Amino acid sequence: MTDLPTSTTGSTAVDVAREAASLAGNILLRRFDQVKQVAFKGRGNVVTDVDTEVEAALADFLRSEYPDMGFLGEETAGTSEDDGFAPVVPSPLAGERQGEGAFVWIVDPLDGTRNYASGIPFYSLVVALAVDGEPVVGVNYDPTRGEMFVAEKGRGAFLNGARLQVSSRTALEDSIIGLDLSYSEYGGANGLDVLREIWPDMQTARIMGSAALGLSYAAAGRTDLYFHHSLEPWDQAAGLLLVREAGGVVTDRTGAPAGLRSDGLIASSETLHAEFMRRTEGMAWRRPTR
Repeated sequence: MTDLPTSTTGSTAVDVAREAASLAGNILLRRFDQVKQVAFKGRGNVVTDVDTEVEAALADFLRSEYPDMGFLGEETAGTSEDDGFAPVVPSPLAGERQGEGAFVWIVDPLDGTRNYASGIPFYSLVVALAVDGEPVVGVNYDPTRGEMFVAEKGRGAFLNGARLQVSSRTALEDSIIGLDLSYSEYGGANGLDVLREIWPDMQTARIMGSAALGLSYAAAGRTDLYFHHSLEPWDQAAGLLLVREAGGVVTDRTGAPAGLRSDGLIASSETLHAEFMRRTEGMAWRRPTR
């Protein structure tokens, strides 16, 4: 892995990510019980003024620590000419290699916005660093519970300092399966069909409302498998690393290793992942859509 540079204040990249997450989490907590401005980006896809406030705070902080790195956020979806960041388009995230020096911060200021806007305290925020399109630092922070999931490539995954390990269960019939409904009607309906196919050969299922926490819970072994029809880079940048550093596997719907632009994902232990792929072979949910 490329050596990660220290910040302008002499901090490591993982420490900067942690501090950024704490700063953003404080804003989310402060605004949770306040009236929010809510708009729709698409069917079931909401955004609040808190999303944009937090993303701006993250951009300012990361710019002060690493002024030469790129930035990709959900609400800005790239950089503008006057935001002070190095451009990220074209970038490795779009499938073009820029070399080992292509550092890009990827943030989701509020994952689980529908929950947050509805007063449901199950949401998180993502701060990740990708090098040449591959996540090397990932933080997913749940400020309500004070839970910070942290992973660094080659150094393990942790929750508040305790090492994480994916589920040790060996059969889906003993497992809790996590998922989220896609913004795509096709993806959501096919995901429910997956549950119908496996049921009753599972313990139960959980629709999370936050893909970032869904992946983090799979990394922690709280759920045994998590799947989603389609995610954006900011949804999964930390989760991909967390699951792998916790000893798990993450693939797209075809079974190929998942990346930031993958067509859906399945995250679990190697054993449960293999059973899931066998049980869903030939189903509509498994067919590529990108």
